[in-house]
Amino acid sequence: MTINDLTPRIVWNNFYQLTRIPRPSKHEEKVIAYLLEWGKSHNIETIKDETGNIIMRIPATPGFENRKGVILQGHMDMVPQKNADKVHDFENDPIETWVDGEWLKAKGTTLGADNGLGVAMAMAVLESPELKHGPIEVLVTYDEETGMTGARALKPGLLNGDILINLDSEAEGELYVGCAGGLDATASATYECKPEPEGYECYELAVKGFKGGHSGMDIILCRANANKVAARVLIELLTRADVKLIDLEGGTLRNAIPREAFASVYVAKDQVELAKSIVDEVAAKVKAEYAATDPDAEFVFKPYDCNEPCDHEDCKYVEEAAALRFIRAILACPDGVDRMSDQMPGMVETSNNMAMVKIYRGEFFVKSLMRSSVDSSKEFLATKLCAAFELAGCKVELAGGYSGWAPNMSSPILKTMKKVYADMYGKEPAVMAIHAGLECGILAGAYPNWDMVSCGPTLMSPHSPDERAYIPAVQKVWDFLKAVLEAIPEK
Repeated sequence: MTINDLTPRIVWNNFYQLTRIPRPSKHEEKVIAYLLEWGKSHNIETIKDETGNIIMRIPATPGFENRKGVILQGHMDMVPQKNADKVHDFENDPIETWVDGEWLKAKGTTLGADNGLGVAMAMAVLESPELKHGPIEVLVTYDEETGMTGARALKPGLLNGDILINLDSEAEGELYVGCAGGLDATASATYECKPEPEGYECYELAVKGFKGGHSGMDIILCRANANKVAARVLIELLTRADVKLIDLEGGTLRNAIPREAFASVYVAKDQVELAKSIVDEVAAKVKAEYAATDPDAEFVFKPYDCNEPCDHEDCKYVEEAAALRFIRAILACPDGVDRMSDQMPGMVETSNNMAMVKIYRGEFFVKSLMRSSVDSSKEFLATKLCAAFELAGCKVELAGGYSGWAPNMSSPILKTMKKVYADMYGKEPAVMAIHAGLECGILAGAYPNWDMVSCGPTLMSPHSPDERAYIPAVQKVWDFLKAVLEAIPEK
C-alpha cells in the first residue's frame, strides 16, 4: 500500500502533491507557485499578498449564502530535518513516504504532515462540489516554522470571514482554544584561539540517537537535549582530565529539540584511557536516566584525523578559561519544562528549548526558543537565561517575541464544533490549549473579531525524522470538518 491508496482520496492526493514540492521554511517559492497554479486550474479566486501568503476564496453553496464566513488556515512550509546518514536536499528533493500499518511515514526525513495535511484538507474543501457551506476562504501562510512571518505580516482587510478554523493541531478529538507565546534568545561571545598543542591527540565526540521532537508539543516528554548531554560530557573531560576543547556544534532548528551534538577535543597522550573512561561513565548515567524517553542514545568517542601537525584554524583550541565558562553557561541555561499550568492541569505553561549551540573559530553562540502562555512567566524565564550567559561574559539578544492566544471558553464556534463532534462520535472532544506557537494569537492582532478554534489529525514526533501521521484520524477529521462547515450558524 502507498499514499495513493489511502482514503479520503481527495485529501491524500493533495498531500501527496505537496510532498513532491520542496517547501522548507524560507524557501517556499515552489509551493507558492504551485498553489497559485492549482487555484487557477480549479477556477478558484487565488491571490498572493506582499509577504507570500496565499488566499483562496469560493462562494457559499446555494441556500447557505447567509452563513457566517469561514477561514480555513494552515501554513505552507515544513521543518527540514533528516537523519545524519540520509542524503536529502530539502530545497530540491521530494519527500518519499511509506505506509507502516496505520501510520504514514517519511524515509529518513520529516514528513511535512505539519502542516501539509491541514493545507491538503483546506484544498479538498475548495474542490469538493458536494460539500454544503457558507462563504469559504483559505489562508495558507508563509514561513510559520521559523518566525510566523506570514501571520505577522498579514494585513487587515484582506479576509472577510467571521470564523477561523486553524488546521495545525496534532491530535484528533481535541479542540484547541489557546496557545503559548514565544521569545527567541541568542547568546554570543568571542574567544581566543590557541595553536595546536604538542603531546596531544585529537578526538571527536558524538552524542546522537536522541528522539528530539517538537520543542513545544514534545517538551513535556522530558526527552534529552543533545546539547546539554554533550556539555555534560565535556565538563567532566575538561575538569577531570588534560583535555582541551576545539569545537562544539549541536541542533539545527530553533523549534526542534536537539537530537545530535558533535565536539572535537585534544587529549593528552598519557590520558587517553582516562578520557575514554570518563565518556563511558557519563554515557552510562545518561542512558540510565533517559532509558524510557531516549532508548537509542549513542555516544561515540574516537580518534579524529586532523592532519597533524598543521596551523589550520580548525586545529586551534578554545582558551581554557573560556572553554569552561561556555560549557558551564550551557549547563546553567534553563532547558525543558520550567512551569506547569495552574489553569489547565497537565499542560506546560512555560519552557525553553536550548536549540542550537556552536563553538567554532573564535565565536560562541547559543540560540534558544522560550514559550509560555503567561507573558510575565516568559519574561522571567528570559531573565534567568540572560543571567546564565551574562555571568559567562556573553551578550544576549532577545527578539521575535509574541503573545499567546488566550482561551475563550464561551466561543460560539467552539460550542458548534463540540456539538457536531458529540453528535458524530458519541462523546465530546477535549478542549485544550497547546504549548506551541499557533498562528491564531498573531492573526488575532490583525483580525480581533475572528472567533477561532484549532483542530487537526493525529501526528506524532513532528519536527523530527520520526514524524508520522495516523491514517484513520485523517478520515475522522475530514468527516468532522465537512459536518462543521454545514453547521456554521447564520450571520
